[in-house]
Amino acid sequence: MTLQEALEYGKKYLESRHILDSHIDAWYLLEYVIKADRSYFFLHQKEQMEPEKEQLYITYLKQRGEHIPLQHITKQQEFMGLTFCVNEHVLIPRQDTEILVEEVLKRVRKDMTILDMCTGSGCIIISLKHEKPSIQAFASDISEKALAVARQNAKNLDAPVTFIQSDLFQEINDTFDIIVSNPPYIKTAVVDSLMAEVKEHEPLIALDGSVDGLFFYKEIISKAKRHLNARGFLCFEIGFDQGEDVSSLMKESGFHNVVVIKDLAGLDRVVIGNT
Repeated sequence: MTLQEALEYGKKYLESRHILDSHIDAWYLLEYVIKADRSYFFLHQKEQMEPEKEQLYITYLKQRGEHIPLQHITKQQEFMGLTFCVNEHVLIPRQDTEILVEEVLKRVRKDMTILDMCTGSGCIIISLKHEKPSIQAFASDISEKALAVARQNAKNLDAPVTFIQSDLFQEINDTFDIIVSNPPYIKTAVVDSLMAEVKEHEPLIALDGSVDGLFFYKEIISKAKRHLNARGFLCFEIGFDQGEDVSSLMKESGFHNVVVIKDLAGLDRVVIGNT
């Protein structure tokens, strides 16, 4: 196949497998296989693919056709302009979470100590460290397999972070200027209705927020103040319908200046308050 034929084949194959945004995924997989960008493609689209690359492309298309996430095929995901390693042990970083990082960055001052709880791939704390090298960066997760991914990302991106295996605050002894978290927040009853790519391939432990989706917010909020310095910030990503609930929980626990911040779609996405 020529590169052009390969792209058309990929689009049609993924469409036949009912893959959302099939044309985009066909592009990404082709670019990943040939290790070149679209400008190269347009200059060389009539050229034949090397046989081994053609076979690899078809293999990846079949995997994507089985609803394996694109990022699990390429083993990477872009976030805040950085490339993170991902696998089945961590939640794939989402663009929505960049809103949380950007809001935290507005509040960071030199030499602050920051804890990222439920760190997963480490994308939040590593992005913060990359943008603000002076911070003392800490991250925790209950999953040692997730922490292994986060440690690799920190090494790859030259971002010194202290990682702690902990069930929420269980192994956390220090205090911080900022605690940030994107905890599991999907209601248990909703998990089965998620896309196959999510419910079948991303870790349930990173998705399921219990019956009301608020379990982890309640747990973190109830203990956060004893781990925050004076005027310290608690910053959460939330589900689109959780702004009122989470902000109320924070106010009831004595947090001040609690704000709900919307994403680019106009949906509630971040809640922040301070001690």
